[in-house]
Amino acid sequence: MNSMLPKELLEILACPNCKEKIEEKGMFLICNKCKLAFPILKDVPDLLLEDSWPLEKAKLNSFKHNLKL
Repeated sequence: MNSMLPKELLEILACPNCKEKIEEKGMFLICNKCKLAFPILKDVPDLLLEDSWPLEKAKLNSFKHNLKL
């Protein structure tokens, strides 16, 4: 799957919980340290902690979701 977000944006984004680097995986930005997955909605990262998924749930869904803005 091609990247949904510009490389420049990915370079400056960080996990809102621990401030570590996050990476794009499918339709999510993931933090391996916190084990959280943040959905990307219409090319807009949703970095609200209350909207994050446990990383394991995102893996089980093959890093895809059907969320809408």
